[in-house]
Amino acid sequence: MKGFLRFLQVLALAGWTGAIVYFAAVVTVGAFAVLPNQDLAGEIVGYTIGGLHDFGIVAAVIYLIAAILLRRSLAAFARPAAIGVVLMLLLTLASQRIVIPRMNALRAGMGSVAATAAANPLRVRFDRLHGISVDFEVAILLIGLFALYLTVREAMAVKPVLIEVPVERAPEKTRSD
Repeated sequence: MKGFLRFLQVLALAGWTGAIVYFAAVVTVGAFAVLPNQDLAGEIVGYTIGGLHDFGIVAAVIYLIAAILLRRSLAAFARPAAIGVVLMLLLTLASQRIVIPRMNALRAGMGSVAATAAANPLRVRFDRLHGISVDFEVAILLIGLFALYLTVREAMAVKPVLIEVPVERAPEKTRSD
């Protein structure tokens, strides 16, 4: 059972961090390279980041439940990897529930982000929030990679096992020998 729970932890973190890398390296780059305008690419990126956040929330829950079951205690939350996953979850929720809805409202107010002048107050606020969103995702990735390292290291740690070896006693000598 321990092995399976550790597997779930590694799968959750590896999947989440891998999804972030794929999102940043393939989805965003591809959307802006292939689609006919930046606004459409932004809509695709905005849609896919919602899925990435949902995936991350599920991964965090799986990781943390496995951590609790492994430790058989809520003290599992005091371990560095679990603290990292909780921080990743909080950053994801902040991005999903606070930053992105504000960006969407500003995008709707501008009509077209690409056509809005960089000095426009709506565009300035949008760009600032976009920077915060990117910073959150980078932080989530870096924390996730560190938590993954700690989790794998703990799973691979060799724990000493006490092996009892039966010792045969030599027959006792009697006085008549």
